[in-house]
This record gives sequence, C-alpha cells and structure tokens, in this order.
Amino acid sequence: MTTPRTARPEDHEAILALAVDFYAEDGFATPRAKLSEHLTHLLASDTARVAVIDSGGEVVAFGISTSSYGLESGLIAELEDLYVAPAHRRRGLAAELIEDSARWAAGIGAAHLELVIAPNGQDVSHLFAIYRAKGFVDDGRRLLARDLDTGAPSAPERKAGD
Repeated sequence: MTTPRTARPEDHEAILALAVDFYAEDGFATPRAKLSEHLTHLLASDTARVAVIDSGGEVVAFGISTSSYGLESGLIAELEDLYVAPAHRRRGLAAELIEDSARWAAGIGAAHLELVIAPNGQDVSHLFAIYRAKGFVDDGRRLLARDLDTGAPSAPERKAGD
C-alpha cells in the first residue's frame, strides 16, 4: 500500500524506530525517550496528524503535521517531520505524505502549510527543489529558536561588536 493512512497507537514502536533512524541520519540529538514521549502525545492530539505508509504490513514512512493559531494568518499547519526508510525511497512515498499533509491542512481550514528545512551541518539544497516542485515558496523568513530548558539561546551568543 502506498496511500498514507492515519497512524494508530499500535504503530507507535514502528514509527519510533523510523524516527530514531531519521534523527540519527540527519544529526538531531533528541533522545529516544523524548521522541517516544512526544510521539505518544502527537498520536493522541487533535491538533496534529501522524500519517504512515505501509509496505508488506510494515510501516516504512511517516509524516507528522501540526497546527497552531496566530494573529497574522489564523490557523496554520506545519509539516514537522517526514521520513521514508532508505530501502523505500525514490518511489513517491514522500510526495504522497506531502500531499496528505496538504489535504489535512486544507481540511482543518489552515491558511497555509509551512515546513522548516533544518540543515544540521548537511547539504540539504536538494530539498528546496523538491519542496518548490510541491508548491512551497521561500518567503524569506528566518526561524530563530531559544532553548527554554536552560534559558540559553539555541545558538552561541555573539558579544556586542561581533
């Protein structure tokens, strides 16, 4: 089956295994226990969609989309995570998950669908072409983040005059 479906609680371990591989492949440092905790929350959330694609009875790809509400745009959706197991790539599964996310976003009345491309020290230039081909545009905005666990900024601070 190559059509995305809504993930079920019993898909948790399969999605988690893929997420651990995804985060290791892309250089993210989120521990497995945190990924598991967050996935449990997302699977139960009415403001998120976790979609999976099965092949031969095995979950081989997932996409996670979330929604939020802001003053500027109202309801928006973000395609947060998208991963296809290496043995199943180049078969259109990522495209299916992107379109699934877009349908979900439109279905909840979101003004638009966003995504963040995080390079994590890797060349991700190919992703811009893929997402542009799916209708995404770079609006020039920059994403800044602050780590609230420690109160320190996520990136090294620059001294005045640097």
